[in-house]
Amino acid sequence: MQVPAHFEYQRATDVEHAVALLTRHGPECRLVAGGHSLIPMMKLRLAQPEMLVDINELTELAGIEVRDSELRIGALTRHTELLESPLVAEHVPMLVDAERVIADPVVRNRGTVGGSLCQADPSEDLSGAFTALRATAVIRGGSGERTVPVREFFDGPYRTAVGAAEVLVELRVPLPPGTGSAYLKVNRRAGDWAVAAAGAVVRLRAGTIVDAGLGLTAVGAPQFTAPDAERYLHGRAADPAAFAEAGRIAATTCRPVADQRGPVEYKRHLVSELVARALDRATARAAQR
Repeated sequence: MQVPAHFEYQRATDVEHAVALLTRHGPECRLVAGGHSLIPMMKLRLAQPEMLVDINELTELAGIEVRDSELRIGALTRHTELLESPLVAEHVPMLVDAERVIADPVVRNRGTVGGSLCQADPSEDLSGAFTALRATAVIRGGSGERTVPVREFFDGPYRTAVGAAEVLVELRVPLPPGTGSAYLKVNRRAGDWAVAAAGAVVRLRAGTIVDAGLGLTAVGAPQFTAPDAERYLHGRAADPAAFAEAGRIAATTCRPVADQRGPVEYKRHLVSELVARALDRATARAAQR
């Protein structure tokens, strides 16, 4: 039977209390909310924190609202809340697309948006989605709040810009007019990690792409994105030829590895197809708006 190493446990009463505990106990202190990533790692002793700080009662970190032309999502928001939110479905449907293919109802009922991003798993779906959306992460520590673009949030696999005594408190997604979004994923079975996945955000003006964001998951894309393909799309007509070329560019610039989910060329092919299809769906949604 696998059991974690010994650890202490504290329940935070507010964000400041959580920050104080993190500051006092150092890098061996970890936050826990859903726990679907951290607890299995602790059971395998791949992670051995000396203290867990439970933040499940910090309701100030939960919730979804539109304010100042942004969709604001608390870090403690559960996956199922994001999936079922009318605001999210109206303004950022790609997040609903992504949530539909994340794990299973048990995980979605307890897992949190902030926990997923802070895990920074290269195969994690919301990281690619928020990257495509050019979201901003709000981080709070002893010196106050700071904001970090999600495209600068990830320092590498399982590493983020959140410091040892800081807490991710919110994600902010800009909501410019004329924008559509979509997320597509290929996996071996329902709820599994992606073989490859792609998210697309398109802003249109008179049939021309004036801005585009792409997010790639599980294929070794630096910072989860494909900037060369994004630059190619700027100013192009929103048509299948442009989408196909953007997919080709994205496939050549990512760095997938061969593993049990497939060889490199197969994954590059998936990237090319998924990017083109996500762009097509995002464009259709933008036209509807």
